[in-house]
Formats: sequence, structure tokens, C-alpha cells
Amino acid sequence: MKIVPVGNKVVVKRMEAEEKSAGGILLPDSAREKPQQGRVLSTGDGLLLPTGVRVPVQVHEGDKVLFASWSGTEIKIGDQDFLILKEDDVLAIVD
Repeated sequence: MKIVPVGNKVVVKRMEAEEKSAGGILLPDSAREKPQQGRVLSTGDGLLLPTGVRVPVQVHEGDKVLFASWSGTEIKIGDQDFLILKEDDVLAIVD
């Protein structure tokens, strides 16, 4: 199933959380921090300005992005978790 966001929204698959701490201790699920980076799966058409001009989104499918920890809306489809963000919530594109 493909999720097609509207406007200036992007769908992101969050990266997996680290299973070990820096010291090598295995972390239980409850102690793992949610990663603040993910891969863009799909993008909307862009922001529609009051003048009727549409500004395309700057990120593209496949881009690895950074975002704030509490930004976006988490959704679950089947057994997979996704995040829908406004383009403004994307902080950076990572190479």
C-alpha cells in the first residue's frame, strides 16, 4: 500500500532504534529513544500559496532526513509504523 500525502506533507519511515547503548548494554524497548531520522517514502504536491502558485517540496523520495523528536503524526498501517510530517518539520537532508 502506498501512502500519498497532500500539500506540503511527507511520509517518512523512521530508522530503527539502537538496541545497545554506547557502553554495549542491551536496551529494552521501553528504554530506547525514537530515532530522529528516517527515509522519505512519498511527498505531496507542495504548498499552495494564496496566489494559486504551488511551491514544490524540497525533499524527494529516498532522501534521508532529520526531524524534531515530537514532530509529525505517527500512523500504523498493518504492522508498519510511519510518520507524516509537514515539510517545515524536516530539519535537514543527510547524505
